[in-house]
Amino acid sequence: MSNIRQLRDRVPESEKITINLGFVDLGRIDLLVQEGFYSNRSDFIRTAIRNHLDTHGATVTQSIERHTMELGLRDYSVADLEALKAAGEVLHVRVVGLARIDAAVTPELALETIGSITVLGALQASAAVKSALADRIK
Repeated sequence: MSNIRQLRDRVPESEKITINLGFVDLGRIDLLVQEGFYSNRSDFIRTAIRNHLDTHGATVTQSIERHTMELGLRDYSVADLEALKAAGEVLHVRVVGLARIDAAVTPELALETIGSITVLGALQASAAVKSALADRIK
């Protein structure tokens, strides 16, 4: 048994969402899939969303700058939060994308160092940390 080691849990690369479409729109998507333009419905929807976001790229960029938000993936480790605590600073998380609070971060440390969390995308943190910060998550 000493030769067995646990692999790290795999973090999903995307967030699953559910949408409702009318039958006609769904049929039109299926037709494009059948004709080979897209590999499946999800491929069509992802492509459509990316294209639409690209048309609003400047607006998104301006909004991120206006709100001083970070774009992409932002990790917060125990060391990051301990450094903030030592400096007497409070963190205001503002991320467009994915914000991850390390699983080793305790609810107590999170409460001492995180003043607010605004994430447009997804927040990954332990259930205990999310519960402790519930009133600070927007």
